[in-house]
Amino acid sequence: MKSVYLDHNATSPIRPEALEAATAALMAGGNPSSVHAAGRAARARVEQARSQVAALIGAPASTVVFTSGGTEANALAIDSAVAGGARRLLISAIEHDAVLETAKASGAAVELLPVRADGRLDLDALASRLATWDAAEGPPFVALMLANNETGVIQPVAEAAVLVREAGGWLHVDAVQAVGRVAIDSRALGADTLALSSHKLGGPGGAGALTFGPRAKLVRRLHGGGQERGRRAGTENVAGLAGFGAAAEAALRDLEAAAAQAEWRDAAEAALVAAGAVSVGGQAPRLPNTLCVAAPGFPAELQVMTLDLAGIMVSAGSACSSGKVKASHVLMAMGLDQLAGAAIRVSGGWSTGAHDWKHMVEAWITAYDRHAARRRAPAA
Repeated sequence: MKSVYLDHNATSPIRPEALEAATAALMAGGNPSSVHAAGRAARARVEQARSQVAALIGAPASTVVFTSGGTEANALAIDSAVAGGARRLLISAIEHDAVLETAKASGAAVELLPVRADGRLDLDALASRLATWDAAEGPPFVALMLANNETGVIQPVAEAAVLVREAGGWLHVDAVQAVGRVAIDSRALGADTLALSSHKLGGPGGAGALTFGPRAKLVRRLHGGGQERGRRAGTENVAGLAGFGAAAEAALRDLEAAAAQAEWRDAAEAALVAAGAVSVGGQAPRLPNTLCVAAPGFPAELQVMTLDLAGIMVSAGSACSSGKVKASHVLMAMGLDQLAGAAIRVSGGWSTGAHDWKHMVEAWITAYDRHAARRRAPAA
């Protein structure tokens, strides 16, 4: 049975370039804080990775702080804003749990910003909320992801940045899903802080980064040594960062190829909708690799399991909830409560071909038809 991996939004298989770079770093060893030859060589690998990651997101290398992943990068931004006086956090209702749960645990009040039916932030609601901001709650902090991890819908970040900046606020952008799939210029977006992760690009797990602009003041969460220019203590994960950098360089090189996924995704979407599925987010700009579809009466967990038995690997919503399948808060925020427990996410990546999408479509239609037939069959 042919195996098809279409869950790149959960994690991408490691790219050959990243594997080679990480392996070389592991073999070389060395602590980047040491002043001898091995330490200097390790430091060079870290700084090369910093430059490679910075190039991918259009940021100065000096503003890239390495972390253990996207979750820590998001937390560093949120905790820094709270330490800087933010007492109320405005979080879009479709954010990843890495942002939502960190915000709730921060000690600040949390307020959810609504999205429209197409899955994009309601900019009018944001503008209205900022217009009535109480200065006693500190500077406004707004968290808005660049692209949603479940639907692939791209958010109006640049437009939101104008509103936040006029209000004297801090805009944090979780770009984990978007980086490497669409071209990004973090400064042009107007992000004060922007998070990304290695393993979504085809790099090793356990590495991520936060870039910050001139208006953001970071406050360290991990204390100890002076690594990352005093912003994040702990010996750097040299092998992970070397792989991260190599993956970032490859992703930047392959942006045109990444865009080609849209044609395959759109063909798959049309076939699934014709067979009875409902497309989610298709009326808004999306990442080229991501498709979210729902089938009323066909539970998401059953779709995932049935496809898995056919050798097709997809997911139901976020893959970061301890392997649990639950109703999507993203779809509920879009007003699609009836579909929230019946939606799956299909996501391609650097190793995906047109044939993978076609194979998925064939397997899904077969599974859907069988399920529909069982539902129509009279009870014994």
